[in-house]
Amino acid sequence: MRHLYTLLLYLLIPAVLLRLAWRGWQSPAYWRRWPERFGFVPERANTQTSGHDVLWLHAVSVGEVQAAVPIISALQAHFPELKVILTTMTATGAERVRANFGNEVEHFYVPYDLPGSVQRFLARIRPTVAVIMETELWPNIFHCCRQSNIPLILANARLSEQSAGKYRPVRRLLAETLANISVIAAQTDQDAQRLIALGADPAHTHVTGSIKFDVKIMASLREAAAVLRRSLGVGRAVWVAASTHEGEEKLVLDAFDAVKQAIPQSLLIWVPRHPERFSKAAALCEKRGYNTVLRSQRTTCDAQTDVFIGDSMGELPLFYAAADVAFVGGSLIPTGGHNLLEPAALGLAIITGPFMFNFEEITRMMREAGALCQIQDVGELSAALITYLNDANLRYAMGEKGQQLVEENRGALTALLEMIEKYISKA
Repeated sequence: MRHLYTLLLYLLIPAVLLRLAWRGWQSPAYWRRWPERFGFVPERANTQTSGHDVLWLHAVSVGEVQAAVPIISALQAHFPELKVILTTMTATGAERVRANFGNEVEHFYVPYDLPGSVQRFLARIRPTVAVIMETELWPNIFHCCRQSNIPLILANARLSEQSAGKYRPVRRLLAETLANISVIAAQTDQDAQRLIALGADPAHTHVTGSIKFDVKIMASLREAAAVLRRSLGVGRAVWVAASTHEGEEKLVLDAFDAVKQAIPQSLLIWVPRHPERFSKAAALCEKRGYNTVLRSQRTTCDAQTDVFIGDSMGELPLFYAAADVAFVGGSLIPTGGHNLLEPAALGLAIITGPFMFNFEEITRMMREAGALCQIQDVGELSAALITYLNDANLRYAMGEKGQQLVEENRGALTALLEMIEKYISKA
């Protein structure tokens, strides 16, 4: 089954390269470092890692990189000689690696899942252990790790019912892939059971919880948020629309229209999920007549500013901390939602749409704890925003419940670190 998959992948490579080139028109970073995607990492990686244990951690994009930060920091503190190589699929993920670690961690783009590319990559970096974040299931990468006797850990693993359904037609291939994993650290019982149903070994599948509950809020973030809030307007009602996608943008502005009618001095902080949407979001705001300021302009908002576009990478926690209410996007359209725990840890009142299937267990927990308002459409979104922006006590009560839920569910990071350290120590 894996051989048929590999043949199809080889046939698709021209289309993959065309898509990469097309994405480069929107984000020129995609035009750089193409050889890495075929396993041609610089030879210096081989000499740098010689004589030391090497951790290879793969985090597909921005969210997974942020989740990996505490893992890497803790391992570096415990194993000072450990060399960390972090791969991503996206250019935005690469930017977050540089922002978080500078030169302390070596970054490459993950090789395409072709046997030759993967074997070349592994031969050059020679990892002691490989850690794959969340739901990245690559048949040839997993097979080559097993063939090279590299322990493979699937960390913070999650699998929605929708994704499991898509995998069922290729269950045999998935079973072969999952059989190569040394240990799975699943976020929830449901995630573990779905992975087992697809072929994961129950003896090697453990429920450790989500490491996103272990988010740490630095005092410096609070201080920076206070400074930003003063520039936005302390007396204004401020809400953030975070990680929105194409297709949600009109809905966000429809909700803002209603909010502005009810609360004329309200301010929207808008942070689209993908950088290529920043300028398009600003253009949509201006088309509706809203006075718009971009973060990149480093311009102070005044009383006439309606929308503040967060067109920067890695500052979403800052924008959350400066706001009163958060709407977490990817949820008004069937994208599957995004991380709710970051705004919860900051004590925000949180609103999300109906499509949260990528975070269904966390969504359920927060809803049952009274830490989340889940709406069904844009009409309910605007009504909820007006309610929470007008009632500080209601916001505070929801935010307090969210913070309590986060505190009660910490510990996944410790459990995951113990698994990783066991394999490093063995080596």
